[in-house]
This record gives sequence, C-alpha cells and structure tokens, in this order.
Amino acid sequence: MTVTTRKLSNGTEIPMFGLGVWQVDDGAQTERAVTWALEAGYRLIDTAQAYGNEASVGKAIRESGVPREEIFLTTKFYPGGKDARVEAEKSLERLGTEYLDLYLIHWPQGGPTWAWPGMEAAVEAGLTKGIGISNFGADEIQELSKVANIQPAVNQIQFSPFEYRAGLVAAGEEAGVVSQAYSPLGTGRHLDGPALARIAEATGHTPAQVLIRWAIQKGLSVIPKSVHQDRIVENFNVFDFELDDAAVADLDALDTTHQTADALSSSGKWWS
Repeated sequence: MTVTTRKLSNGTEIPMFGLGVWQVDDGAQTERAVTWALEAGYRLIDTAQAYGNEASVGKAIRESGVPREEIFLTTKFYPGGKDARVEAEKSLERLGTEYLDLYLIHWPQGGPTWAWPGMEAAVEAGLTKGIGISNFGADEIQELSKVANIQPAVNQIQFSPFEYRAGLVAAGEEAGVVSQAYSPLGTGRHLDGPALARIAEATGHTPAQVLIRWAIQKGLSVIPKSVHQDRIVENFNVFDFELDDAAVADLDALDTTHQTADALSSSGKWWS
C-alpha cells in the first residue's frame, strides 16, 4: 500500500499518514508502537521533547531495518526552553539521528515569533530539513509570517469532524502552510455516535478508519496514536476507500467549533 504525500514549502514530501506517540510511555511501550507501525508500512513518526520518549523512538527506528532516509521524523521544541536550535541538538542526541525532517514549535507560549530565529538557525545548521508550528491560530500564523525569513511548512492542530477547524486550515493554505491533524479520534471519545456508526457500516470500515479518512480527504496529514498492534495496522488501512460527498457532509455537521480559525478555545490553552 502506497501512502500518499503532500509537498511542503521547503520542497520535501510529508506522508499523509503517520504515528503520533503523545502519552506513550518511554521505553518498551514506545519502542513496540514505533516498531509495529514501521512494520505495517508507516513512514512518518511524530514525537516531541515534552513527550519524554524521543530516545525510545530513535531506538525503534534504528533497530527497524528501515533506512533512515525513508522515514519522515518529526519532533517539537518545548517552548518553556530558551533556544530552539540548542534544544534541537539535544533532541538529535536522544533520537540518535543526524537530522530531523521536521521541527515544530509545540505551542505559541510567550507569543508566536520569539522562538522562530532559533528554529531558522536549526535549519541553517543542518539539524532539520523543515520547520513549522503547532497549535497556532490564524492570527498567530499571520503574525509569524510577517517576520519569518523561512516560512513555516506545517501547522499541527487538533482536528476531527468534531473539531473541524476549516477556517484555520484555509488560513494555513493561504500562507503556504500544510495542516496536520493530531487527535483525529479525539483520544477515543469520538468513536461513538449514530452518524459515524452508519457511515462506518455503509463503507465496511471501522469508525476510526472513517475519521482518519475524512481528515485525509480534507487534505491533512494525519497522525493517530495507538499502542495496540491491531489498531496500528487497522488505522493504516485507509487508502483503499473514499467517503462520498454525503458522508463527508454528515461528518462535517458534527463540528462543534463553528469551523473556527483558532487552534484551541481560550479555555483549552494550557499556556499563558
């Protein structure tokens, strides 16, 4: 099965599907999840400094037998740190690799622009091929774009039919920023409901596969998390069907955000 990709502003291709390891324990749990994902055909692995599991991600990649150049590896700068370039070097040490494919500011703590010179310095030092952002709203993308010498390639956002941030995706596209969906299953809470069950039954796929497929058809790269081998394999099998217009419209109607251009509600922000 071939995973489709999207071209980023720096010329690289990001897979439309990958594994996220948020809330996955460092050690054997992370190593198993990454190993199973790579065995299933995943070629995008997403971690972060704040997750505390970079070393285990790197170990699993090295021991997988998959050439490093075939894997799109992302980590994120923890904005409680001071220097994004310095922290990128530390991430590379933990990951045991010479470069990142993508390095993101995890959230816009302290404002959207202060960390960007360090991110650009990480590119210039050859530490990462691309840089981007996460949890940035449309206004923050615009503010960053005004001062950036290297424009962000990706904005990783909370995105699902229930958090259908259409305005934010559109703002990203206008700025040349590809949106990437985290928590596409709502950490499991979105897997129930009559509309989703009906569409899953009609397509012969699981609710999780329907949610992932919906986000892919919206043009987003999608990174569901799982630590179960059967679900890791199941989540990957979303490229052999397509949701029709009626199913997409029914899923769109589940949105609770009014298709917002904000990354999170003000009450949902965990930074000041």
